[in-house]
Amino acid sequence: MITFEQVSVTYPDADAPALAGVDLHVPEGELCLLVGPSGSGKSTLLGAVSGLVPHFTGGVLRGRVTVAGRDTRTHRPRDLADAVGTVGQDPLAHFVTDTVEDELAYGLESLGTPPEVMRRRVEETLDLMGLAELRDRAPASLSGGQQQRVAIGSVLAVGPRLLVLDEPTSALDPGAAEEVLAVLQRLVHDLGTTVLLAEHRLERVVQYADRVVLLPGPGLPPVTGDPAEVMAASPVFPPVVGLGRAAGWSPPPLSVRDARRRAAPLRARLAAAAPAPRTPAGRPPGEAVAEVRSLAVRRGGTAALRGVDLVLHRGSVTALMGRNGAGKSTLLGSLVGLHAPASGSVRVAGLVPHRTRPAQLVRQVGLVPQDPRDLLYGETVAAECAAADADAGAEPGTCRALVERLLPGLADGSHPRDLSEGQRLSLALAVVLTARPALLLLDEPTRGLDYAAKERLVGIVRGLAAEEPRCAVLLATHDVELAAELADRTVVLADGEVVDDGPTASVVTASPAFAPQVAKVLAPEPWLTVSQVRDALTPVGAAPGSPA
Repeated sequence: MITFEQVSVTYPDADAPALAGVDLHVPEGELCLLVGPSGSGKSTLLGAVSGLVPHFTGGVLRGRVTVAGRDTRTHRPRDLADAVGTVGQDPLAHFVTDTVEDELAYGLESLGTPPEVMRRRVEETLDLMGLAELRDRAPASLSGGQQQRVAIGSVLAVGPRLLVLDEPTSALDPGAAEEVLAVLQRLVHDLGTTVLLAEHRLERVVQYADRVVLLPGPGLPPVTGDPAEVMAASPVFPPVVGLGRAAGWSPPPLSVRDARRRAAPLRARLAAAAPAPRTPAGRPPGEAVAEVRSLAVRRGGTAALRGVDLVLHRGSVTALMGRNGAGKSTLLGSLVGLHAPASGSVRVAGLVPHRTRPAQLVRQVGLVPQDPRDLLYGETVAAECAAADADAGAEPGTCRALVERLLPGLADGSHPRDLSEGQRLSLALAVVLTARPALLLLDEPTRGLDYAAKERLVGIVRGLAAEEPRCAVLLATHDVELAAELADRTVVLADGEVVDDGPTASVVTASPAFAPQVAKVLAPEPWLTVSQVRDALTPVGAAPGSPA
């Protein structure tokens, strides 16, 4: 279905190729998972399959890419539309019509499909994707999982043999992600559709893959093989694989079910130990930085928040969780002054956010939104960093040093729009952190980040919470692994109301939807993360990560 023959791609003004020496074959009817660190060329490889590279991105493609027997050098994306369906990270960016049914029909209309055939294909797609009850709804009014299913259905209605997806679950809550992955499995198993997807959250998808293609780094040739074999040596891997490595299991498990079958001896080894505390024992919380009292917010006539109470203290890291549409982003927006309360109150460092001038508020509270492009206006990374230093009154080079900690090697001359999703997020985070706000708000901070970048993010946020002057951190996330690794406290929202609030270990283990992989494998023992297990298994005096 897909064949790469000695393919390299070099973009204009790039010092090195984004892809080099790629030889690859993906058979028909497989789910192929593309993995690798940020910047390793995953999006470029996907673009080469869909024809976007180099026809729309520019640059030079050497070698040959064939898809369903068609050479992408001589077939532009529109010439491949009947064979290749492409779905990007943001489903809303795909939508061009007012209803779900019209969205599914749009591609067929563009190809001149006869009306009677179009009607049949739309009805088939509505049933296949479980969208029949939503046919008259506006795509923008749907949940994240529903929007992703509509985006997939809109390209699937045309009848492509290959589906290409870039981070299809990155913005979805665990339940919505399972909905999308169930649809993809059905396409592969029942219809013989070939699925090629890139995903950073491997814990969600690796167990479903028929093969894994690992891009180790920029310009390095891919490693292709059985998922367990590739994961055993991959530099990026999900927590369940990390747990298998720590326990010495070979090959490592790919799913919670496989790991639980092998975990009895490990649970016995850990029974006499306890997870190390995340913060120094007895350290009192700092002063209250933010206070939310009986907050109600209405958006477009709908109650987005109802009676929310929340107090955040210096030195605390709080995870805000809940399904898509629960009100997480609205609560963050209220804390930064984007939404005025319908009732109740919000105070941050003694200020009322929606009544405070932005220039004054930015020194007290900083928000990194889901789309980092909302914060980036400079022509280069260097210009963004210089502007952040000036706005925050910080020493020149402060923002650039933060960027280097989050994303080593990012060139000063890179334009923010040319960065990957994860790179833009890292840059936006550095811009906000430059002001050292008393309250840091992060909205889906790991969207588009690989595991290494996530680990660096954890280190930086922990430092902000621990180093004087400590700040309070509130992160809205669907990433249960991040919450387990980073948050002291977890608050769960549902339909705009707080339904759970307590220590992270208690909250996430009480919910099957929000429990991290390690907790599921080692339950009922109180372990949440691979690092906790690794530390407990490391002999006294041995270097961290040494074999137990």
